[in-house]
Amino acid sequence: MFTIQQIKDAHSKVKSGADFPKYMQNIIALGVTSFETFVFDNHTNYYGKDDFQIASEGFSETLTITDKSNIEQFKSDLKAHQQGKTDYMTFLNDCAKSGVEKWIVVMDKMTCSYYDKAGNEMVVEVIPSV
Repeated sequence: MFTIQQIKDAHSKVKSGADFPKYMQNIIALGVTSFETFVFDNHTNYYGKDDFQIASEGFSETLTITDKSNIEQFKSDLKAHQQGKTDYMTFLNDCAKSGVEKWIVVMDKMTCSYYDKAGNEMVVEVIPSV
């Protein structure tokens, strides 16, 4: 199966949201079937076949996720990030301000779903192929 170091190596090539589709292809090749990233500290749970699971460490400093979600603001921030206008830390801060608690990526569906603290789905996007 895959290791956190292999995922870090793939992620190190991501400079903005514009690089996300290529990153996805790279970690699919490693055997990742889905992952769940938590905005407050950026830790991620990665899943593979045969119930394989591994988690990355989060940041030592955490972000506060607002209780009131703002879907329209988040959509605007997400679009800017995908166009390469913001870096990853800016995107995490934008998520926190808009009430995004986490996102879940499912490889076989090529979707990324964003959720608020109440577990409500805020936005679902289809990840473009490379």
